[in-house]
Amino acid sequence: QVQLVESGGGLVQAGGSLRLSCAASGPSLYRYAMGWFRQAPGKEREFVAAISRSGTNTVYADSVKGRFTISRDNTKNTWYLQMNSLKPDDTAVYHCAAKSQILTAPISTTDRSYDYWGQGTQVTVSS
Repeated sequence: QVQLVESGGGLVQAGGSLRLSCAASGPSLYRYAMGWFRQAPGKEREFVAAISRSGTNTVYADSVKGRFTISRDNTKNTWYLQMNSLKPDDTAVYHCAAKSQILTAPISTTDRSYDYWGQGTQVTVSS
């Protein structure tokens, strides 16, 4: 069983930055790709970014490309989402998720394919 705990959310002005962290615990964490998803009030959950189990491959939603960076530190079992140039439209609850990944498999951007989820952390961007 994998457990995920997000932190780092908060209130920030437009143009500011935040770094979200996802602390993971459980067996064989190196087997998991990791994704960040977000859900704004009244909207469906949407994909933000994901990183392969090795950390060598990443994928981003078009809406965050060039502003957000996903990374992982397998020695600390922690995954990160650096968010720069934040916009009010980025306001949402951000969740990290883990998916068991075959080494050569492509990174999934589909939330239903992820196996484990954190509780989420609120990010609010004021204009």
